[in-house]
Amino acid sequence: MIEALLLNLRSRDVLSAAECTRLREMIVNGRTFVPGEDIVVEGSRPSYSTLMIEGLSARYKSLSDGSRQITALQVAGDFVDLHAFLLKKLDHGIVALSPCRVAFADHADLRNISDTMTHLARLLWLTTIIDAAINREWISSMGRRSKRAHIAHLICELYLRLRTVEQVDDWSFRLPLTQAELADVMGISLVHVNKTLQTLRRENVFTWENRTLRIIDWTRLQEIAEFDDSYLSLRVEPR
Repeated sequence: MIEALLLNLRSRDVLSAAECTRLREMIVNGRTFVPGEDIVVEGSRPSYSTLMIEGLSARYKSLSDGSRQITALQVAGDFVDLHAFLLKKLDHGIVALSPCRVAFADHADLRNISDTMTHLARLLWLTTIIDAAINREWISSMGRRSKRAHIAHLICELYLRLRTVEQVDDWSFRLPLTQAELADVMGISLVHVNKTLQTLRRENVFTWENRTLRIIDWTRLQEIAEFDDSYLSLRVEPR
């Protein structure tokens, strides 16, 4: 059930057999969510952290006018709220964007790991640091990249994150986002998203049909995005 998490962690450091066993023991009680359903409710105080097993979910902030800003996308192998272990009360929600299957790690178990398995605790901490690095790239995209480069950068990032957890088929992967949800990711209008996607399609760098995105020209896509994957820390080294 947690193979994607193990792949995620092993892409950054070596996991011992004891660490793998401990993760398998503590992450339990799977549950499914339908698209549009909150996996974690904004303002809640969860006693566990939630691991994505299958599907695509989003971290979001709600505004008083009913609009929302998506601030992160989570895929298989991601903890959507590992930071809740220390924050306690969450100032944002997590919503399923596709059918999602998740599992849970009780905060008491996470506390035990932090006390007794310090290397594993550091690796879990690393995942929250990478979340922050991804967030910085998203802020840079929203503030300074062109919308064409913003979309290209997001596609490059998602491809590598999904490839890490073996969720791609050669150069294709499932992307069950609507254009309206992509607008919430980018902080722009639906019309602007549509026009930008049309521009990129004319450049023949990818296709996006029936919720499947296929990259046609990876080199050109990276050039458009000015993409540097170092922020994803996809290197196995001692942590």
